[in-house]
Amino acid sequence: MFIDFFYMLRQRGLPVSFNEWMTLMEGLEKGLAGQSLLDFYYLSRAVLIKTETDYDAFDEVFLAYFDGIKSIDSIPEEFYQWLHDPKERRPYDKNEVDARTQFDLEKLRETLEDRLQRQKKRHDGGQIWVGTGGTSVLGHSGYAKTGIKVGDGGAHGNALQIAKERQFRDFRDDNTLGLRSFQMAFRKLRQQMVKQDGPKDQLNLEQSIEETANNAGYLKLHFERPRENDIKVLLLFDSGGSMASFSKLTSQLFQAVAGANHFKDLQAYYFHNCIYDTVYRTPRLDLDEEVDTTYLLQQFGREYKVIFVGDASMSPTELFSRGGSISYYKFNQESGVTWLSRIKKHFDKVVWFNPIEKQRWPYQYGAVTIEAISGIIPMYHLSAEGLEEGLKDLVSAR
Repeated sequence: MFIDFFYMLRQRGLPVSFNEWMTLMEGLEKGLAGQSLLDFYYLSRAVLIKTETDYDAFDEVFLAYFDGIKSIDSIPEEFYQWLHDPKERRPYDKNEVDARTQFDLEKLRETLEDRLQRQKKRHDGGQIWVGTGGTSVLGHSGYAKTGIKVGDGGAHGNALQIAKERQFRDFRDDNTLGLRSFQMAFRKLRQQMVKQDGPKDQLNLEQSIEETANNAGYLKLHFERPRENDIKVLLLFDSGGSMASFSKLTSQLFQAVAGANHFKDLQAYYFHNCIYDTVYRTPRLDLDEEVDTTYLLQQFGREYKVIFVGDASMSPTELFSRGGSISYYKFNQESGVTWLSRIKKHFDKVVWFNPIEKQRWPYQYGAVTIEAISGIIPMYHLSAEGLEEGLKDLVSAR
């Protein structure tokens, strides 16, 4: 089953062993992917791919192999209405159904296209149409040896949408966004600060001698801005929850910042989903490591450049409500949006880097909070291009 998919993965250079492939086949036999291509996507990636740096290559192969299957978006809305509230699965003869539903992928595609054109009403417990609770190879909450699941979870994207969106490009070893890219970006920040901030009050002796000689011996002094480091940065990281899938990316960013010698002072604190009354000194968010957020405003002056890193995705109540914090043990006296506005007002420059691709912000879970936060704090995608744009904003004049 899907043996060509195995060879395509190997041809792409992915180190998929035959034992791993047989483990995947065993998982399919046990029904771990059900009748869902999305579940097969996650199952095959979990079994076959050993490192997240290979996720993007896996997505490319998956999309190439399964391209052509009807996507969630291409199925008429009435089908979803018919599949809503699926009926209980009816009794069936497993051997008879297995023998009748052993279809290859091409046959499943053709069958789905045919049913989409001919089906005119809801069906439950049947063998042929797109329905629920039956033994058709198409539908929801039924049983068939092979099939395509239709309905359920469409709002969250399907396997082909995920593969096409290339969510894991930033994880690739050969991607331009990596530790070195982060280091280069912060070096540019240092250069831009030297060019734009502070008075030109440091004498460049060699340049002064050269310019005096070129000026027929008449003294001409050349002054520059000091090269000593006066950049102060306050980093605020979202830790845990939905940020777990971006842990490698944010870890690289932290390594680049912590290892840089471009800052006079660097402070890092952590929060979960949104800033509230307290922040934390470590990404574990231990209660004994918490610090009053008011302390940040008292301790760090307006000259600190503030960098938020987080996906900004949460329930609206977490952002807009008093007591909306997801932490059971922490009742926030003021809303997250109040604290974000207060931080933006206190510091001269604040930016937010979001690891979710920008084109997905309006459709992502948390679209409401992403839009609200980006309306308070300038938000950029955490990519090579977005990082450079955000850092330019960070050092630009008001």
